[in-house]
Formats: sequence, structure tokens, C-alpha cells
Amino acid sequence: MTNPVSAPVISIDPVDGLIDQPRRIVVSGLVPDELVAISAHTQRARGAVWMSQATFMADADGVIDLARDAPVGGDYAEVSAMGLIWSQQPVESANHEIFADEVMEPLHTTLTAETAGGIQAKAELLQRFAGPGVDRREIREEGLVGTLFTPAGPGPHPVVVVLNGSGGGINEPRGALLASRGYQAFALGYFKAPGLSPFITETPLEYLETGLRWAHRKLEPKYGFVAVSGQSRGGELALLLGATFPHLVSAVIAFVPGAVVHGAQGAGDPARGGWQGTTWTRGGVPLTHLWQDNQAVHWHPWAGDTPPSRHHSVFFEGLKDKALVEQSRIPVEKITGPVLLISGRDDRAWPSSLYSRMVVSSLHRAGHPGLVRHLDFDDAGHAINLPIVPSTQLSREHPVSKVPYTNGGTPSGNARANEGSWKGMLAFLDEVTGSSSQK
Repeated sequence: MTNPVSAPVISIDPVDGLIDQPRRIVVSGLVPDELVAISAHTQRARGAVWMSQATFMADADGVIDLARDAPVGGDYAEVSAMGLIWSQQPVESANHEIFADEVMEPLHTTLTAETAGGIQAKAELLQRFAGPGVDRREIREEGLVGTLFTPAGPGPHPVVVVLNGSGGGINEPRGALLASRGYQAFALGYFKAPGLSPFITETPLEYLETGLRWAHRKLEPKYGFVAVSGQSRGGELALLLGATFPHLVSAVIAFVPGAVVHGAQGAGDPARGGWQGTTWTRGGVPLTHLWQDNQAVHWHPWAGDTPPSRHHSVFFEGLKDKALVEQSRIPVEKITGPVLLISGRDDRAWPSSLYSRMVVSSLHRAGHPGLVRHLDFDDAGHAINLPIVPSTQLSREHPVSKVPYTNGGTPSGNARANEGSWKGMLAFLDEVTGSSSQK
């Protein structure tokens, strides 16, 4: 008796779409109960290749459906339609960048299904940050350094100012995807961007104020709505801007934020205080921060001392200096607009879940009149990112200090937080603007 021979076929629906769109990936034409290895190869920033692989068993009809079937082995271990994307790791671990070199170009992923007999089928999947008609324009005005992304179709549009974290630079991927969902996005650099300081040290809040005023004046936002969204140090900054310039900030979206002002830390200029240097100034005056003669901290988290991999412990130590905490606390009760906080319960860079709860508590005690929402994700770390991107980099080298640090979370938990936070942010923006982004 001749054994049946499979002829695998991969179908992807849709083949081409935005990066936040899940796809249905099905392999058919297989022999019932056949084992098939499916791999995903993606070329990402600067030519780096990321890959994943998982093995599946076909059903009685010779079909594997990734939205229905868990792998029997491989790089992830649950039912997940896009598990082959979020479980990818770099082939050469030195390059950790997960986005394309050019944000207006799609990421290309090749899926390969291979049977035990060596028969292969291939298909390509495209993930885009910028949808049809999205316009990208570099902004170099009034000393500002950023990139403006404008949605297709007539305006005006609500505006979101997008701030990066302690890695600096300009967060173009988030800006492009926000514009693809109907929001004009001004991705604003504030250090480590062309013409700006390579360090976060002594960043003047007046620079950010200029950016907010420019957005109101030049972009003519719908309803006069200008939100500020930032992650990590950018989340700290978003809360600080909402509290300092409430008349310019319509809403605050803070990803894994701090509730207090911190020192320059890993993005600090070694010549100006390094880790304990000033981060923010206003009117040339440094803002008091948590590492300013802190009476409770007796060890340095990035100097090779214990604990090397969970340096967020120093933040808990720092919070024991109650007087300094009160001086460095961001006065979030001055924020007048809606607030969205996003955190991971296993954040090992700093305790963003605790910080977010501190902010919520302060707002509630002050009788904040607007919407306050906190999305707190299980098994998620510090690197909450865009949806359907690799979520496996639990530890990495800081892009400024070059010191290794730990993000925390699990790949699966981080992937769920990536998707949940993005949907939650769009739902928040839609609710507070009366728009509809999730079409």
C-alpha cells in the first residue's frame, strides 16, 4: 500500500495589511495527522533577519489553522494566530531593532511549511506601518526635530504628540500607525535626534512646550484636541507635560511611566552627573528628582553590584525617602484632561504598575473630573510595544549607556500586552474624541 503524499499550500488572509491586523494563516493539502514545521523569516532593521519555527500536527482533513491549533513544539506553545511573528528572535543577537529601516516601507515575512518528507510550500506576508494615503513629513521648525504623519482623507484630525523613551530618537513607527488609524501624529524627538543633544540630561520643558504650541497652531487639530503619548521616560514626560501645561494637553497617554521625576539614569551625560544628573529643567532650573541626595539608596543598580538583572529594586528603595518622593512627585492633579496609564506587572526596568497605581490614586484623591483608565497587564514587562511584533527581547543593552538591563515579562505576556495596549489606546482616543479608528 502506497503512503499518501502531501502537497502543502499556505494561505494568508490578508496577505498585505497594517501591522496591527491579525492574519489567518492556514496550511492545507496535508495528510491527516502529518507533522509539519512552519518557520517565519523577516528582514528587519539594517538587514537583520529574525526567525521563528513551530511544529504542528494536521487535523483529520489535513489542515493546520494557526488561529485554532497550538504547536506541538517550537518557539511558542499556545494557540496564537500570529505566534510565529511575536516569537521571532534575531538570527544574530547583536541587532535588536524590530522595525523596518524606512517606516513607509512594509516588513516582509516569508512563511515556509516543510513536511517530514522535505516537501515545502512558501508564502509571503506584508506588515505596514503606514496605510494608503498616509503622508510623512519631516519637521525642522522653531528648533523642533520630529516627523509629522497625516492620515488619508480630509482633515481636520485630532492630534497625538508621540514621545520616545530613554533610547531617544523619533518614534516614527507609532506615529505612522496612529495616522493609519485616523489620528494626525507628531512624533517629536527631544534628544538623540538630528541637531539635539545625544543625552537626556537637562532637557528643557520649554522645548516640549514649543512643540505643543506648534501642534495647536500649525496642525489646527479637530476639536482643538492635542494628546501627548509617551513610553517609559516619555511616559514620565507625558504626565509632567500634562501637569505643567494643562491648557495645551487635551489628554495624557503614559506607557510604563514613572510617577515621579527621575534622574537622567541610563540616558545621562557622563560629564553632567551621569545616572544621577538632572533630566528636566524649567526656566533653567533643574526639577528635583528621585536620585537627588536620596537618603534611602545605598547601592547603584547599574554599577555591577547586586542585583544586576532586576535593577528596578533600586526604585523601591528610592521611594522610601518620603520627603524626596514628595518633592519629586509629578503633580498629576493639575492634569485637566483624560488620562490613560499602561503598565506591565512584571516590569523589571522600573515598577510601572506601582507608579501607574500611584498616579491613579493621586487623581482620584484630587477628584479628577475626567476619564482615568489604567491597563495593567499580567506577565508583561517594560517593553510594551506595537502589536504583532517580536516580544522575545526580555533583556537587552541600553541604546545610550550600552549597559545591559532587563525588561521583564514573558514573550507570550508581552505579546498580549502589545495587542491589548494598542486596542486600549485606540478605544480611549476614540472615546475622548468621538472618533472611530478601529475600522
